[in-house]
Amino acid sequence: MNATLVKALVLLVPAGLLFSYSLALSKRRVPWSALQSLGATCLVIVVLTHVCEAISLFPWMHWGAEHSVGHYLDLSSAVLGLTLFPTGYLIRLVTKRRV
Repeated sequence: MNATLVKALVLLVPAGLLFSYSLALSKRRVPWSALQSLGATCLVIVVLTHVCEAISLFPWMHWGAEHSVGHYLDLSSAVLGLTLFPTGYLIRLVTKRRV
Protein backbone atom coordinates (compact mmCIF):
# COMPACT_ATOMS: atom_id res chain seq x y z
CA MET A 1 0.00 0.00 0.00
CA ASN A 2 1.21 3.49 -0.87
CA ALA A 3 2.49 5.59 2.07
CA THR A 4 0.69 8.68 0.76
CA LEU A 5 -2.58 6.77 0.68
CA VAL A 6 -2.14 5.53 4.24
CA LYS A 7 -1.40 9.04 5.51
CA ALA A 8 -4.36 10.48 3.63
CA LEU A 9 -6.73 7.83 4.95
CA VAL A 10 -5.51 8.39 8.50
CA LEU A 11 -5.99 12.15 8.14
CA LEU A 12 -9.45 11.62 6.71
CA VAL A 13 -10.70 10.76 10.21
CA PRO A 14 -9.87 14.10 11.92
CA ALA A 15 -10.88 16.06 8.81
CA GLY A 16 -14.20 14.24 8.79
CA LEU A 17 -14.69 14.94 12.48
CA LEU A 18 -14.01 18.64 11.97
CA PHE A 19 -16.43 18.64 9.06
CA SER A 20 -19.20 16.95 11.05
CA TYR A 21 -18.56 19.31 13.98
CA SER A 22 -18.89 22.32 11.70
CA LEU A 23 -22.09 20.94 10.18
CA ALA A 24 -23.55 20.51 13.65
CA LEU A 25 -22.71 24.14 14.42
CA SER A 26 -24.12 25.40 11.13
CA LYS A 27 -27.64 24.56 12.27
CA ARG A 28 -27.43 27.56 14.59
CA ARG A 29 -27.32 29.90 11.58
CA VAL A 30 -24.57 32.21 12.82
CA PRO A 31 -22.00 33.73 10.44
CA TRP A 32 -18.91 32.23 12.04
CA SER A 33 -20.29 28.71 11.72
CA ALA A 34 -20.29 29.28 7.95
CA LEU A 35 -16.58 30.16 8.20
CA GLN A 36 -15.93 26.97 10.13
CA SER A 37 -17.92 24.90 7.64
CA LEU A 38 -16.07 26.36 4.68
CA GLY A 39 -12.72 25.83 6.40
CA ALA A 40 -13.56 22.23 7.27
CA THR A 41 -14.68 21.60 3.70
CA CYS A 42 -11.35 22.90 2.44
CA LEU A 43 -9.49 20.59 4.83
CA VAL A 44 -11.48 17.61 3.53
CA ILE A 45 -10.57 18.69 -0.02
CA VAL A 46 -6.89 18.65 0.98
CA VAL A 47 -7.19 15.08 2.22
CA LEU A 48 -9.12 14.00 -0.86
CA THR A 49 -6.50 15.50 -3.17
CA HIS A 50 -3.88 13.37 -1.45
CA VAL A 51 -6.07 10.29 -1.86
CA CYS A 52 -6.44 11.10 -5.57
CA GLU A 53 -2.68 11.59 -5.82
CA ALA A 54 -1.97 8.26 -4.16
CA ILE A 55 -4.28 6.23 -6.39
CA SER A 56 -3.44 8.24 -9.54
CA LEU A 57 -6.99 9.40 -10.08
CA PHE A 58 -7.33 12.23 -12.62
CA PRO A 59 -3.78 11.99 -13.99
CA TRP A 60 -4.32 15.11 -16.13
CA MET A 61 -4.07 17.18 -12.93
CA HIS A 62 -0.42 16.10 -12.49
CA TRP A 63 -0.70 15.49 -8.75
CA GLY A 64 2.42 16.40 -6.81
CA ALA A 65 4.05 18.28 -9.69
CA GLU A 66 5.02 21.86 -9.01
CA HIS A 67 2.94 24.49 -10.88
CA SER A 68 0.17 22.03 -11.70
CA VAL A 69 -3.58 22.23 -11.18
CA GLY A 70 -3.45 19.57 -8.47
CA HIS A 71 -0.73 21.41 -6.59
CA TYR A 72 -2.63 24.69 -6.60
CA LEU A 73 -5.89 22.99 -5.61
CA ASP A 74 -4.12 21.37 -2.66
CA LEU A 75 -2.27 24.54 -1.66
CA SER A 76 -5.24 26.90 -1.88
CA SER A 77 -7.50 24.48 -0.01
CA ALA A 78 -4.92 24.06 2.75
CA VAL A 79 -4.42 27.81 3.15
CA LEU A 80 -8.16 28.50 3.19
CA GLY A 81 -8.89 25.60 5.56
CA LEU A 82 -6.16 26.56 8.02
CA THR A 83 -7.33 30.17 7.95
CA LEU A 84 -11.12 29.98 7.93
CA PHE A 85 -11.74 27.18 10.42
CA PRO A 86 -9.68 28.67 13.29
CA THR A 87 -10.99 32.16 12.50
CA GLY A 88 -14.59 31.00 12.80
CA TYR A 89 -13.76 29.10 15.97
CA LEU A 90 -12.04 32.08 17.60
CA ILE A 91 -14.88 34.44 16.67
CA ARG A 92 -17.33 31.99 18.23
CA LEU A 93 -15.29 31.90 21.45
CA VAL A 94 -14.97 35.69 21.66
CA THR A 95 -18.67 36.37 21.01
CA LYS A 96 -19.70 33.62 23.41
CA ARG A 97 -17.76 35.22 26.30
CA ARG A 98 -19.12 38.72 25.69
CA VAL A 99 -22.75 37.60 25.83
